[in-house]
Amino acid sequence: MKFTVDRQKLQKALQKVSNIIGSRSMLPLLGNVLINATDEGLELTTTDLELRLVTTVEAEVTEGGSTTLPAKKLVSLIGCFSAEKVEFDINEKDFARITCGTAKFTLLGLSAADFPEALAFAPLHEIRIKESLFKRMIGSIAYAVSVDDSRKVLTGVLLSLRETAMTLVATDGKRMAMQESGPESITGGDGDAIIPLKAMLEIRRQLDGDELLTIEVGEKLCRFTCAGVTLTSKLIEGAYPNYRQVVPGKFSCEVELPVQALLSKIETVALMLSGANSSIILRLEDNQLQLQASSSEVGEGNDLLETTYEGEPFEVSFNPVFLADPLRNTDADMVRFKLNDPLSPVAIEAGEGFVYIIMPIRKK
Repeated sequence: MKFTVDRQKLQKALQKVSNIIGSRSMLPLLGNVLINATDEGLELTTTDLELRLVTTVEAEVTEGGSTTLPAKKLVSLIGCFSAEKVEFDINEKDFARITCGTAKFTLLGLSAADFPEALAFAPLHEIRIKESLFKRMIGSIAYAVSVDDSRKVLTGVLLSLRETAMTLVATDGKRMAMQESGPESITGGDGDAIIPLKAMLEIRRQLDGDELLTIEVGEKLCRFTCAGVTLTSKLIEGAYPNYRQVVPGKFSCEVELPVQALLSKIETVALMLSGANSSIILRLEDNQLQLQASSSEVGEGNDLLETTYEGEPFEVSFNPVFLADPLRNTDADMVRFKLNDPLSPVAIEAGEGFVYIIMPIRKK
């Protein structure tokens, strides 16, 4: 197996696929990148058994074949080289001789025959959406995904298809973030799939342009295909909560506020809090939003934000982190709060198609 490849192109390709590799894998082969060399160039594949990443790179292949080499070590090695071209000569025992300019190294690999094979995939739905739009959609909701494995379905992102709309939903049981958008196309009809957060964050990392991303969803797998990269992920099995029932049908009052000014005041006032169960109090009265937080260990903080609220005085308490999260992850300039009473779910809308539901904290 022999080939010559541009150093920078190889380094970029390796960086695309090496991120999913864990540093403490029990199976040494999962720390390797599968390299398949053909007349068409190189195909690089990595997997953690849940996700599978594949990319290609141009190469001059004089002798085809397959092998696996330690991915992290190879990334570091290629990154240290300075010459333009890298030559690989790999024997039948997966012993690689690597030459780049005056640098000569050997690297011990493992047989490609033992590398996990790709699972059979039969897509039921296909979505085509702009990369930049899908990247923003993930960023607007990912923070609300649960980290508690006791409810596995909540550790993923729900991808819900209804007619011409796609909605991404995330919840940890205490708050819920939803982002709806209209892709370029949807085929296969309505459907739902729960995609692991790791897969969503990884494909978000790969998206850096405004080309079309293709998303295919099957019964147990989903596949993302964008410029030069294919990511396949297992789906999380189970029934996701009915997110549509969480949103109240109507609200008794609404108030619109500037995102950055509100976020700044929340973060500043919250400096007076201590402990995981602390809350920040918001009080609407006489065209003002009053923010207040206090703790016996630190002190007390108060601030004001002008608004257009003219209703009866309204006071509600929130977890400050939960309150700030949607504000940190939106491109919108204004945010709209929709409320009923101090103990009912509150809706926060920021930008087109985004809804965030948060439960107030009951006062003791």
